[in-house]
Amino acid sequence: MEHKDLRVLPLHKFPQYLKPCCDLINEEWPRSETARMMSLQASCDDLPTSLILIDDQRHILGHCKLSRIPRIPHSCFLESVVIRKSMRGKKLGTYLMEQVENYCKHVLRLKMVHLSTRGQENFYTKLGYEICEPISIYGGSTISYKAPITNNKSQPPKLISSRNETIPPPPPMPVPQKINNVVKSNMTYMAKKF
Repeated sequence: MEHKDLRVLPLHKFPQYLKPCCDLINEEWPRSETARMMSLQASCDDLPTSLILIDDQRHILGHCKLSRIPRIPHSCFLESVVIRKSMRGKKLGTYLMEQVENYCKHVLRLKMVHLSTRGQENFYTKLGYEICEPISIYGGSTISYKAPITNNKSQPPKLISSRNETIPPPPPMPVPQKINNVVKSNMTYMAKKF
């Protein structure tokens, strides 16, 4: 397929593609149409932005959503990267990714992109992505935290009620060893710097 006849467009500027884009994504990852449409309608010039791949006959062939990473303002997270099943194997995924990266670099002025994948690590490695630490697009930190462990061996005093009865103290609070705001999954996180 000739890539010269392809275009990558911001979905919010071409609302006639909302429903076909919703259908394309739901073929791959089924979700309620209402929820999917709400997500797609949030696309804007800043982030989140949905980019679509169309051919010269105005058929939608692919999609990629770019989302903000609150703790990494110079990057974005690529979600829902998909090519229509009947069009796979024609280097359209590579073309879409190249155009998405150009958009990130030249329009959004970002310095890197992040994504997660399961089973497509080789594809993204060929495009220059490297495995990285998991990141959260919801604002939470992904840095592990070790709570300080105190060696205070003194027993807490027993509490005395107003009726002079002895009440045992509550059990000690558990000491967290690690706090990680990332949901554990079998996804591989990858990133690419520009």
